[in-house]
Amino acid sequence: MAARSLWRTRSKLLVISSAVCGGSGAAFIASSEDPSKTIKLCTNISLRLFRNAVTAASIAFDYEYSLLGLAEGSREKAEVKHEVHLRSAQKLQELCFKNGGIYIKLGQHIGQLDCLVPEEYVRTMRDSMLNRCPVSSYEQVCEVFKKEVGETPDKVFAEFDPVPIASASLAQVHVARTHDGKKVAVKVQHAHMTDTAAADTAAVGVIVNTLHKIFPSFDYRWLLDEMSESLPKELDFLVEAKNSEKCLDNFRKMSPHIAEYVYAPTIYWNLSSSKLLTMEFMDGAQVNDVTKIKKLGIQPYEVSKLVSQTFAEMMFKHGFVHCDPHAANLIVRPSGKRNIYGKQKPQLVLLDHGLYKELDFNTRFNYASLWKALVFSDANAIKQHSAKLGAGDDLYVLFAGILTMRPWKQVVNTSVDHLVIKGTKEDRSELQMYASQYFPQISELLRRLPRVILLMLKTNDCLRSVNNELVKGSSLESFLIVGKVSSEAVMEAKWSQKKSLVQWLKVWLEGFSVEARLWVMQFALWVLQVRNALTL
Repeated sequence: MAARSLWRTRSKLLVISSAVCGGSGAAFIASSEDPSKTIKLCTNISLRLFRNAVTAASIAFDYEYSLLGLAEGSREKAEVKHEVHLRSAQKLQELCFKNGGIYIKLGQHIGQLDCLVPEEYVRTMRDSMLNRCPVSSYEQVCEVFKKEVGETPDKVFAEFDPVPIASASLAQVHVARTHDGKKVAVKVQHAHMTDTAAADTAAVGVIVNTLHKIFPSFDYRWLLDEMSESLPKELDFLVEAKNSEKCLDNFRKMSPHIAEYVYAPTIYWNLSSSKLLTMEFMDGAQVNDVTKIKKLGIQPYEVSKLVSQTFAEMMFKHGFVHCDPHAANLIVRPSGKRNIYGKQKPQLVLLDHGLYKELDFNTRFNYASLWKALVFSDANAIKQHSAKLGAGDDLYVLFAGILTMRPWKQVVNTSVDHLVIKGTKEDRSELQMYASQYFPQISELLRRLPRVILLMLKTNDCLRSVNNELVKGSSLESFLIVGKVSSEAVMEAKWSQKKSLVQWLKVWLEGFSVEARLWVMQFALWVLQVRNALTL
């Protein structure tokens, strides 16, 4: 009976895919100015949609058939579920590589969602998606240039390397030299991305929505909603250029104390368009290349502190956040300044400014208040501000666990290093258990939270991964930075409101108390560092 039901499900997915392909394809061809090109495009889209349906049906069948009759909570079911997760992740990975385009982007998103999707999916996607992106041929690059600026690259630039130095899901980067001798990086959108993106998004949507109807606990429609909103902006490189300039302007105006340590490449507006972006070429070390960072005379833990400070300022003070801070988008180079030990201070160069999110005042205030409460182990405030962000009174414990990747007993522990992840096997095992054990609850939490907070979760996961590469775990100093910046943002928000004398005094006393607690935590950190140094 179950097998017959699943066969009907698979057939239903195939019928839906055929209907969507046929109807949309006919309309697309009929209204096209270039029917032959459009027929080829529709054929490719139809093939991708067919692959979607087959893959989704195969995954659905595997879960239902493999787990059928196994007792909930049993060791056997846990082992079988792990195998199904792994097989399904590999099927999804294969689908992403075959289809390309936004499917690679989707795979990269999944690879950055620690604790939000089963660990098997995260590991499978993370290990492959950043290193095996599609590469456009030089002929395709020339096609984009002719369409955008009317000339081939060799005419626009004095020198243009036809072999890209990097390739991502939406574009690739070439090294060039302008006619006045300046070395630049040229980001070129993959050919036909704009033509296929909308259709591909709709095709993925059909599958995800159908799977949700079959398996109500599988609810990742929010990820599709987010991609549908953000993808058109990411495909317009002029939006990316404006984002990079706004980001630096925010640091100059709102965070001048670290503005000289945060940088973004200068944009060459006269050599840029919606599908071409020419910018200053950046030399330096990728943020996870610890060996090269040390060769530059920079200490990795200083980089870790700067990364934490930079993104804390964006989240809690600016409300304008770079939401794709994976290692390939963060470059480290010497700032020219030295610390008290004579070591080079780092400068963080932010690349790929296509995906930004703005936090309105209330969301930013509650998010900053929540992180302040997490750092200070304030259970009541964690519950209060989690509820205001949408977690409710029943899922705030899970929300706190996802944000910190620590169990509740650790989140509310009053020890100074209660949020630090040591990177041990026990720690990793405990963290990996979350997504698998609490899958239905996580899906419900993701449904409730505002999409902008979902992007903050993804950003946190990216930063956690970067931090782990730099200091082999998480850093207590990074959490103190988050506590300090979030506290400052909360106090600034309270000061900005008109207060009576009594209210003004209350806010002043609260600020004094926060500063005192941070000082105590900083002193405890110093004691721990001295103790560790003496035991070496």
